[in-house]
Amino acid sequence: MYEKVDPNKTYLITGVAGFVGYYVAKRLLESGCTVMGIDNVNSYYDVKLKETRLGFLEPFDSFTFVRGDISDKGLVEDLFASHRPEIVINLAAQAGVRYSIENPDAYIQSNIVGFHTILEACRHYPVEHLIYASSSSVYGANKKVPFEETDVVDSPVSLYASTKKSNELMAHTYSHLYDVPATGLRFFTVYGPMGRPDMAYFGFTDKYFADEVIHIYNNGDFDKDLYRDFTYIDDIVEGIERLISVPPSKAEGAVPHTVFNIGNNSPEKLMTFIGALEKALSNSLGKNVEFKKVFEPIKPGDVPATYASTDKLQTAVGFKPKTTIEDGLQEFVDWYVEYYGKK
Repeated sequence: MYEKVDPNKTYLITGVAGFVGYYVAKRLLESGCTVMGIDNVNSYYDVKLKETRLGFLEPFDSFTFVRGDISDKGLVEDLFASHRPEIVINLAAQAGVRYSIENPDAYIQSNIVGFHTILEACRHYPVEHLIYASSSSVYGANKKVPFEETDVVDSPVSLYASTKKSNELMAHTYSHLYDVPATGLRFFTVYGPMGRPDMAYFGFTDKYFADEVIHIYNNGDFDKDLYRDFTYIDDIVEGIERLISVPPSKAEGAVPHTVFNIGNNSPEKLMTFIGALEKALSNSLGKNVEFKKVFEPIKPGDVPATYASTDKLQTAVGFKPKTTIEDGLQEFVDWYVEYYGKK
């Protein structure tokens, strides 16, 4: 169904100090690959955590890191000209739905300008495969579940979602005009050790140790709770690893561009997820843990349910994410307790 990654090729990973970028780089480096990473290491969340991730990559002799921004056209062009990567995995982006309401400029600069710079480099220095991060947010106000790649995604409810939908359109255009083989990945709520502190599960854990209440945006209506397709980081990385050697076909005039959902295909109520997090904390700390909860209305830009159909991914590379939230959250909590010295 798929081939293992080729260690004789050069891989460029943008956003390499980020959550997904770090784990993808680590997997490739452990497979003997040559990896170039670029990241501006901005302060959207804890820079120390980003530096910690980079610290785990730096001992690999085949890893090269460039501290810079993908919207810097000269820098990106120099990287491509000097290193000629065969595989590009674009994971650099300004993330977060709610932050896009407060700071829209950051999203245009990174997600639109930056991605255009990567596409231009792939055009002038042809690559075998460009894999780029899209998001489940593109499904926006879509009420049909599970979400399928063939669904119409013309109703984004946040600027972040709009930029990700734009990325898919831009990539399709470059694939059509310049034969850039490109695959977009619609991630569904990725979590795990060394994850993003702006994500709810991480923030809830912070609040517990600060003895503060957690805010749950579901109106306290457990029958109509928010549903999310929580996807463990190892499953995301395996999906990417399997897709690397399966670029979209250029055969018979086809546009070499496609998109895949990467989700757990098993949506959980937000309250179920919170209960599993409480249990993981209880296991790790050896005492009963229960969050102090305040229930509030759903926030602008949030959607009631995200739920991925993963049939297309399974057909393409024989893989379906499999990590349960109980196992994944236990891994996260054990890391958190050790990293922040909470035992």
